[in-house]
Amino acid sequence: MTIWPQDYARAWTLAAAVERVGVGLHGGLSCRVRLAPSSLPGYWVGWLDDPSRPLQRLEPAQVTDTRLCTALQLGDRRLATVEHLLAALAGTGVSQAEIWVDAGEIPLLDGSALPWVEAIAEAGLEEVGERQEPTLPPEPLTLQQGLAFITAFRAEALRLAAAVEFPQAAIGRQLYSIALTPAAFVAEIAPARTFGFREQVEQLRAAGLIQGGGLDNALVCDGDRWLNPPLRFADEPVRHKLLDLLGDLALVGLPRAQVFAYRGSHGLHTGLAAAIAAAAPSPHPHLC
Repeated sequence: MTIWPQDYARAWTLAAAVERVGVGLHGGLSCRVRLAPSSLPGYWVGWLDDPSRPLQRLEPAQVTDTRLCTALQLGDRRLATVEHLLAALAGTGVSQAEIWVDAGEIPLLDGSALPWVEAIAEAGLEEVGERQEPTLPPEPLTLQQGLAFITAFRAEALRLAAAVEFPQAAIGRQLYSIALTPAAFVAEIAPARTFGFREQVEQLRAAGLIQGGGLDNALVCDGDRWLNPPLRFADEPVRHKLLDLLGDLALVGLPRAQVFAYRGSHGLHTGLAAAIAAAAPSPHPHLC
């Protein structure tokens, strides 16, 4: 059994490299990812098909698309669906790592962060000193899009909360809050899978999205029932929203804050990450 860090007070990287291969949710193509140790804070992307390219540190300013996933523009290349992998790294306490990819999308695997947690456990963790963490301003940060909003304010430790509200009876209203630690993330958040709605499937596929989606890697809601039960948690949808929130926040680092998202989205999550980065820019080393 993996012994995870107690909290997020120290910096950790991977003890060894580990690889996973899977299908991308939107492109439907096979993608390979190699996770490797890093001596530098943050998450750095390199390209397996072009290893001479300088690694790039991920940051909120690179967000280019937030429809159904978080996509980043890294120079002349695009990398989509980064949120589940980043949630697994940040959630387990890994604050710095290299992410080597051979395609423009991170594989979906089973639709949760659990397969990435298992890969991290396989690689093992190594403590590397003091952690760099973003500091929030004294006043709360709040962003709103219609009825949806997200807010964050300083706290002694990281607590995430989310609420969702859907007309579909199988989901309805759900609220979940957690004082986050690596062990709590692995047990309570990482297994929660992405979800969608049966009536939207054909429209999204016609738009070139969810080409790799299926009943084996996403929960599909059909009104008052699920097409592919059982759920891993009775409130799996709202837990997955927290997983997405954590993965998007990982672009700036985990603050000591309380964060609450109502009807959260990748647009709101990454907007908050950008606001945190703008309020307290941290030194970002760059590779040449």
